[in-house]
Amino acid sequence: MLPLFLPLAERITLGERLKMSGTQCDMIAFRTFRELEGYYLDYIQQEVQRPVFPVGHTLLPPPATPLVEKMQIWLGRFEPKSVVYCSFGSECTLPLDQLQEILLGLELTGFPFLVALRPPEEADCIESALPEGFKTRTQERGWVTGEWVQQQHILGHESVGCFITHCGASSAAEGLMSECQLVLLPYLITDRFVSAKVMSQDMRVGVEVERGDEDGLFDRYGVCKAVMQVMNNVEDGVGKEVKINHDKLRRVLLSPELESSWYQEFETKLKQRLSMM
Repeated sequence: MLPLFLPLAERITLGERLKMSGTQCDMIAFRTFRELEGYYLDYIQQEVQRPVFPVGHTLLPPPATPLVEKMQIWLGRFEPKSVVYCSFGSECTLPLDQLQEILLGLELTGFPFLVALRPPEEADCIESALPEGFKTRTQERGWVTGEWVQQQHILGHESVGCFITHCGASSAAEGLMSECQLVLLPYLITDRFVSAKVMSQDMRVGVEVERGDEDGLFDRYGVCKAVMQVMNNVEDGVGKEVKINHDKLRRVLLSPELESSWYQEFETKLKQRLSMM
């Protein structure tokens, strides 16, 4: 095994470390499923001429505690599959202007929405980050919180029909295992942009929010457009296509034998490889 994290004094880039690790190791294991990224596993294996094995994702079990009553009651006010849920995880903090563009984009859709985002650094709390007049205009159909929420419960609620995700590994997996239409809005970390491209262009299981060519920023109109594409066209067009593809993949991911089968296969391949050394 070759350590990926070499001493900083070596002064080599992360890309160089990855290349060195890939070409000097005996085998490579990735935390993924072949059903998800088999094409890319085969590509890497061909490029580095080393055996490449998927070891599966750690799929989280269903929550043991019920959804908090206050949120259960609020979500229960709306029609099935009508609520748009947006969360960027517990660590991602958006700048004030980009957070407001998401909120204004959701307002433009006309759909009810639940937003769980960390307050931006420019604001003391999530309330002070809201666009002017936003709370008054959307108080009957919108809930914005800066606190942690029970995401798996929310994604599984019958009223929630769309998930705007930053494409973090855990959130992407939870989104894929839900019945929600997926809107992809990667932020900050490079692999999230790669995940968004794979999910939107290769798997065709979601729609990515458009960004400006020069500044790479998104705006309210791009957010609104992506949500409308997946929520208004479930009988035809893009919405229907991503729903069909997502449903097929979700059934595979929810197979009880999937995770254990990849662990077992990896264990077998690893033992075979070690016996040859």
